[in-house]
This record gives sequence, structure tokens and C-alpha cells, in this order.
Amino acid sequence: MTLLTSGARSSDEDFIAQQIARMDSGAWTAADEAMLQTWLDEVPTRRGLLLRMEAQWVALDPASAEADSTVEEPAAPVAISSFSRWTRRGLMGAAAASVVGGYLAFRLGDGATNFETRVGEIRRLPLADGSVMTMNSASQIKVNLAQDVRQIALLQGEAWFEVAKDAKRPFIVQVGDVQVRAVGTAFSVRTRGTAVEVLVTEGVVETSARHDSKLQLTLKGGDRAIVGASALVDFETGQSTNVDRALAWRSGMIDLNGTPLSSAAEEFNRYNQRQIVIADPAIAAEQFDGLFRVNDPDGFAEAVKASLGVSINTTEPGIIRIE
Repeated sequence: MTLLTSGARSSDEDFIAQQIARMDSGAWTAADEAMLQTWLDEVPTRRGLLLRMEAQWVALDPASAEADSTVEEPAAPVAISSFSRWTRRGLMGAAAASVVGGYLAFRLGDGATNFETRVGEIRRLPLADGSVMTMNSASQIKVNLAQDVRQIALLQGEAWFEVAKDAKRPFIVQVGDVQVRAVGTAFSVRTRGTAVEVLVTEGVVETSARHDSKLQLTLKGGDRAIVGASALVDFETGQSTNVDRALAWRSGMIDLNGTPLSSAAEEFNRYNQRQIVIADPAIAAEQFDGLFRVNDPDGFAEAVKASLGVSINTTEPGIIRIE
């Protein structure tokens, strides 16, 4: 089949035509896919060009059009770690960087901007697309706002995103093997070991996992989910109060509500060089309520002392030991 374009073809168009023909022939390999992704990342406009030419190829192929018209299920997620020969529909999805649902591997490329916060630092950063990113303590993030997709990689920590609406450019946050996708909404993402916690304050987001195409969740305002690479760990829906409490850090606060002492100590330790140590395991499960400044572990320790009648030992540098 010949792929038609209007006017003289550019070298990029020639290259794309060759790759589409190779894919269609059944000779497409993992090495081809990796090479193509690298090439696409070099110039922002190439993904849009690939989309247009691939759409034209599909339109010119009656067999493909007939087959596509009968497909009701969404395309299988594309993941580099489990490569199989791409279908036309799969290639279009990859070129669009998440036009269809499901996990899609992407590279941030050399144009990504790095952001980092120190322990105890909370930063509110406006992005060039009109979105706002608020980073929690000790967080690391890479941002690449391309023409067809807004890519965020949360490498460590937590951030809250107020996403500017742009239906043509989905906003995707990648955390390890989990992705969170939005268009215009507000949500937070936090690393929790090998899992990811997502809290939605406004709008709708979708989560997906690299190794399980069935693990796709739609979260709305007030929803909270903890998602692993291959399993849903925890889920709450319609709990706006709990979501707001968990995001009290945006105002420099820790809001405890029936929180176990061990978990409360972990929260304070996120923001302070001086670490709280629970020396007596018997009190670790005791629950606490209260609103505290993130930078006041001593005040929290004194509250624990008054509540439980325990002692506080601060003789060791950098340690607040609750005994």
C-alpha cells in the first residue's frame, strides 16, 4: 500500500512511512519500537505527524477499517517490558501518548525540568501550561510539558497538582509502574514504598498499572486509592474530609484523626531532621487526634507525654525518643 501525503514529503514523513510499512508487514520488533520512541522524543512535532500519517494509513486499508469497526474493547496497554507486535491501533495510541486508556510507557527526554524540595520544605510552583504543582517535603519531580502530552515523573515524595484544562494534552503523572492521568482536575500523588497513594480533591483522574491491564481505576473528588504495580491495596470513596485532612501539609500542618502513634511519628519524621523514635512498641498503636505544625515534633511529643504519661528523652542528638 502507498501512503499518500499532500505536496513534497519531508524526511520525517519518509521515515515514518518506512516505519509504518515495517510495522504493518509483521516485522516490527522491540528494538524497532525503542528506536522509534527515541526518534519521536527528539522533536515534539513528530508524534503529531506520526498520528496523522498512521490515521491515513488505516483509512486507506479497508481490511483494517473493517476490523477496527468491530473492536469494542480498548486497545491493550503498551508497555516496553512486555513487548508484542504493535497493531495499528496500538501504534496510534503510543504516538498520542495516552489518547486511549491504560498504562503507556513514556520517556521524559532531555527537555525535562528537575524540581526538588529539601526535608521540611514545601514549594508551590506554577507550570508553563497554567497548572500549579505543590511539592511536599523531600520530593523529587521531573516535568516535561510537550505539545501533545504533559508528562510528570514523581521520583520521590509527594505533590499536589492543580491541572489546567487542556483536552488535547493529557496530564500524566508517572510513579514507578503506576500512572495517574487527568485533563483538568486537582489531585495528589505520593510514593509509599512500592505503592502509590492518589487523593482526588476535584474532578476525575484515571490510574493504571504497567503489569496489570485490568487494574484501571476512575477516581473522583473525595476518593483515595493506594495502588501497587499489580494490585489495588486500599480504596475509599466519597471521603472529602479525609482527603482534606491528609492534604493538610499544603498549609504546613499535620491533621491527626484517630492516627496510630507510629504513623503520626512517621509523618513528623518526613518534615524534620530530628526524628521521633517510639522506644516502647506497646504504645505504637495508641491513637491520637490533633492539629500540629509540621515543624513542631517537640510539641507533638509533649502532647503524647501528657496523654499517655510516658517520658521524653532528647539526650541523643537528632532524636526525640518517646519511652
